[in-house]
Amino acid sequence: MESDGKEDYLIPNYQRAPVKFVRGQGSILVDSDDNKYLDCLSGIAVCGLGHAHPELAQALSEQATNLWHTSNLYRVELQERLASSLSEITKQKRVFFCNSGAEANEAAIKLAKKYGHDKGIKAPIIVTMNGSFHGRTMATLSATGNPKVHSGFSPLLQGFKHIDYDSAEEAARAIQDRDVVAILVEPIQGEGGIVVPEKGYLSKLRKLCNETDTLLMLDEVQTGIGRTGEWFAFQEEGIEPDVLTIAKGLGNGIPIGACLAKGVAGNVLTPGTHGSTFGGNPLVARVALKVLEIIEREGLLERARYLGDWIRYQFKEKLESLAGVIEIRGRGLMIGIELDRPCAEISEVALKEKLLVNVASGNVVRLLPPLILKDEEATMLVEKLSAIIKEFLTTKR
Repeated sequence: MESDGKEDYLIPNYQRAPVKFVRGQGSILVDSDDNKYLDCLSGIAVCGLGHAHPELAQALSEQATNLWHTSNLYRVELQERLASSLSEITKQKRVFFCNSGAEANEAAIKLAKKYGHDKGIKAPIIVTMNGSFHGRTMATLSATGNPKVHSGFSPLLQGFKHIDYDSAEEAARAIQDRDVVAILVEPIQGEGGIVVPEKGYLSKLRKLCNETDTLLMLDEVQTGIGRTGEWFAFQEEGIEPDVLTIAKGLGNGIPIGACLAKGVAGNVLTPGTHGSTFGGNPLVARVALKVLEIIEREGLLERARYLGDWIRYQFKEKLESLAGVIEIRGRGLMIGIELDRPCAEISEVALKEKLLVNVASGNVVRLLPPLILKDEEATMLVEKLSAIIKEFLTTKR
């Protein structure tokens, strides 16, 4: 696609692919030249129900003719209903609504800091993980354990201690510091390359936090809302966090995020300590309620587990024995194919083949297809991407 110069009006903070999508349906996107693409990214784990879902479009349209926004100076019925539904699913007792995953994590960070101050700790510390990603605001950037995204933004905010992921032993050493008030961790690292910890890791962190009066805060912005085959990845281990952050799939493309909390954590943020002008407005709450309803009604958690297992099995059959393939891993429809070399160009080649994937952490092909992906579309994904990876490994030594 040739440039028309209009992108020159945008701040150049994105490296965009040379394609414009003009419409979509289900797992298919259509560009301005009427080419069809199989979307296996879902807007980066956002459109779990695919594009232009008719029930979501109807809910959005109906609410748009009724009430959009009043602010959080007043009660919002749909927001309260959504909070109740999320509380039932997660066993968290309180919900703060915002507009994105970064904002949800900002709320969690502020909650943890105030929790510490309420205990008399003057400089509270939050333990986070190397390889993590929590957002691009200054606080969430500081929490993120990736020096590459820190470049150019120093000095970062103080009060974070980064340790190795999937090491309960390091976590145990870190929280011996009495200024540590919380551990913030992703159940599966998404931007870090679909890094799945050993089974029992979250349970060990839960135990450590119980023993030290430390908050366990789980960032499920990418893993949540059915992506891993459970409503939330932490449910795989049967634990409950003190604080939970979500976004992405909750609105299926409508901007919404949430920070959930229980126990003492649920009462830390009091009037005047935090807020959001747009958070949980009637428009987004109506859509999010419909998202939860459809996932439950259509059995999409079970679908994500089944289809994810099938896709990983097929990739292992086709690729695992090849020199250059390190590991094929994931859970549900959150899948990574790690290679032994940088492979960013695979996403470019896939785009030419009308397949949308991307590369995380430099050498991991990341797949986040919609939960409504059809069997024949899953087969197409496996066949096309396997051929692309084989060709890449043959020609790029």
